[in-house]
Amino acid sequence: MMDYVNAFVSMLNGMSPYLLLGFFIAGLLHAFVPSSIYSRYLAGTGLRSVATAAAFGIPLPLCSCGVLPTAVALRRSGASRAASTAFLIATPQTGVDSIAATYSMMGLPFAILRPVAALVTSLIGGLAVGHWERKGALGDVHEEANYEFSELPKGLWNKMVETFKYGFFDMMQSIGRWLLIGLVVATLITVLLPDDFFSTYARWPLLNMFIIVLVAVPMYVCATGSIPIAAALMLKGMSPGCALVLLMAGPAANMASMFVVNSAFGRKATIVYLLSIIGGAVGFGVLVDYLPGLRGMFMDALPCHTMHHHMGASWLNTVCSIALLGMIIVSLGAKYWKSYQIKQNKTTTMKEYKVKGMMCVHCKANVEKGLAALPGVEKVTVDLAKGTALVEGSVPDQLVIDCIEDLGYQYVP
Repeated sequence: MMDYVNAFVSMLNGMSPYLLLGFFIAGLLHAFVPSSIYSRYLAGTGLRSVATAAAFGIPLPLCSCGVLPTAVALRRSGASRAASTAFLIATPQTGVDSIAATYSMMGLPFAILRPVAALVTSLIGGLAVGHWERKGALGDVHEEANYEFSELPKGLWNKMVETFKYGFFDMMQSIGRWLLIGLVVATLITVLLPDDFFSTYARWPLLNMFIIVLVAVPMYVCATGSIPIAAALMLKGMSPGCALVLLMAGPAANMASMFVVNSAFGRKATIVYLLSIIGGAVGFGVLVDYLPGLRGMFMDALPCHTMHHHMGASWLNTVCSIALLGMIIVSLGAKYWKSYQIKQNKTTTMKEYKVKGMMCVHCKANVEKGLAALPGVEKVTVDLAKGTALVEGSVPDQLVIDCIEDLGYQYVP
């Protein structure tokens, strides 16, 4: 039992200071950067708009579910399908929080290559969609007009309050559970798998990469939660290229996101989106494993960081770990307490709609705002824990269902 506890605490101590820094920067971006700026420069289909979209997306701490409504909103605000696709590919692969955590767990080479890989794959995907978009070869998709972005808080004090609320509460609600799951899975891998487990299959790194793609692409794992899993697998003999495939392909797509992208952007854009993610992940993985000198550099970086964290945690690491766990517990407790309150306050005049695909606070805010704008709606309450939306007012069911679908989610009868 102590082996599991020690492995979990060691990984948590290594990540917590960098995660807290990343969450703080995420809060600053949310509170101080106007959301409308992301659509202002993304109307074109060429390199400039695609590169701008990718550059906007890389530092944002949005997962593959949270990025979907944002990308749809960009599209409806005038951004091209090319720029929106680049944003979709780049954003979930990395973020300021996951870059910091990648450095802490896997070393500087991974921390540098991860955003570079996200940039390159998003440029390739966005430019390919732009090429077809200019030729009018993407087909028609259902698009609503003019999505209104939320306004920033006014005044420095309100902005700082929003920074801490978003970074250390809302973000914790969004990815806290997945982060803990990632740490638990990494702990089990570290303790249970033999040290030479993956070295047995080291002769077939390409086969390993495609197996990882088949497993990672359909399932949901956030950019930060994938880090301890990849680090633990590398310690068991997995090649750094295979680990990079997991870090890129896992967070960038899941089954829900594929259906939404197909609905909002069209079938051809969805194919480009998937091929860019898979091709980019495998391509960079092959580069790392087969280019002379790179494989050794990535392998050497991981043990140095891992050994450093096993030698004992400083008071700063311990304080940060306690703070991080406390924030996750408080935020998740508030999430499920809110769900309980919603259930207690539910009235007979409220209609309940089951919404599939809501996984974070960005999803919750999108559904609440979209439904609240419908004519006849008096009040909207979204229960993120149960995946339901309670709507009060005289509004037809079909109008609510259409709105849910238009926002990029699925209504479940």
